[in-house]
Amino acid sequence: MAKKQEKKNVEEIIVTIDGKEWQDALDKAFEKANKKAKIDGFRPGKAPKEVFLKKYGVEALFMDAGDIVLESAYQKAFEGKEKLDLVAQPEVGLKSVDEKHIEFVFTLTTRPEIKLGDYKNLKVKKEAVKVTEKEITETIDQMRAKYAESVIKEDGAKVENGDVAVIDFEGFKDGVAFPGGKGENYDLTIGSNTFIPGFEEQLIGMKVGETKDVNVTFPEDYHAEELKGAPVVFKVKVNEIKTVVIPEVDKEFFADLGMDDIETLDDLKKNVKETIKLRKEADADNKYIDDLLAAAAKEAEVDVPEVMIHDEAHRMVHEYEDRLKMQGITLDQFFKITHSSEAELMEKMHDDAKARVTYRLILEEIVKVEKLEVSEKEAEKEAEELAKKYQMKKDEFVKAFGGLDMIKYDLSMRKAIDVLKGE
Repeated sequence: MAKKQEKKNVEEIIVTIDGKEWQDALDKAFEKANKKAKIDGFRPGKAPKEVFLKKYGVEALFMDAGDIVLESAYQKAFEGKEKLDLVAQPEVGLKSVDEKHIEFVFTLTTRPEIKLGDYKNLKVKKEAVKVTEKEITETIDQMRAKYAESVIKEDGAKVENGDVAVIDFEGFKDGVAFPGGKGENYDLTIGSNTFIPGFEEQLIGMKVGETKDVNVTFPEDYHAEELKGAPVVFKVKVNEIKTVVIPEVDKEFFADLGMDDIETLDDLKKNVKETIKLRKEADADNKYIDDLLAAAAKEAEVDVPEVMIHDEAHRMVHEYEDRLKMQGITLDQFFKITHSSEAELMEKMHDDAKARVTYRLILEEIVKVEKLEVSEKEAEKEAEELAKKYQMKKDEFVKAFGGLDMIKYDLSMRKAIDVLKGE
């Protein structure tokens, strides 16, 4: 067995299996392969070894024999190395193989050395949080819009901006109807800019039952080649006109919102302001932590192994996949839509993955240097609080989180962040 050092924190160990151990593995591989071999004059499993080798060659046994001795090779590679702080699963490759021996190459990546630098005087400030009257008003307007109702306008009413016109339409280019240009009882909100520029404005003033030719020109960047920049005519009929009624800010509206403790507009404004403030403070705190970690990374010296970055990018792809699933899109569908691949997505995530790993290594080193400890009592309390928050039984939550040790790890990371904050 020999070994060589190629890169910092990366060690290659070559393990050779030969002699009786390798010959025994070849014999076992022969017994397995012979049961499936088709050799004239012999039933499966009954052909002599020399006959089998003459037809298939000893090379046919190498893969199965290698699998047989792989566990033994692992044990030899790790003799005296039980305390190695590995940051990734060991990679195994085949160096050479013949009828006399097999050589495996094990690549071990250990935790890199970290020099923290000055991590207690980073001069990073948290952004101040301010909630404006405009933000409060816009939020209340959005709440009101959510409970808006569409009411059919009385006979004789005309289409106005903001109304919903229920229309039939069909588009013609040079007098010929074109594919995809027809619709019936389509709800079109005037002013939404859903249709081609100039279309919605021409419906303003129309009455129920009225028909009209709407002349528009398709944009030059329209997706259908035959319609790019083309002048067309839509024959439009208005079937119904609906107006959107925004609810008043009153007790009925508060009841719809489920806010029993809100009685006045001022009460609602205070509630909305506090909600916006909490969200902004959470965002500001997250940015503050990111800025602290970025500043700490500039002060630190760490050579992040590529395998750690690759593993983190892989995790990020799975996180992205989960977010896509919430939108009803699979990862394969995303790749087809964007004409990309998993390899390209991982490449885009490379820098963020490197930053994540760097930050994690820095925090782990701070835990070590500062001798930050998390007691069993702290972890149990955290598990109880989080289980209650997510409405789960404590044991179920701990299992889902990855065990109590993972809760301890998470708490230790938060303590390290507090050190960066100077708390």
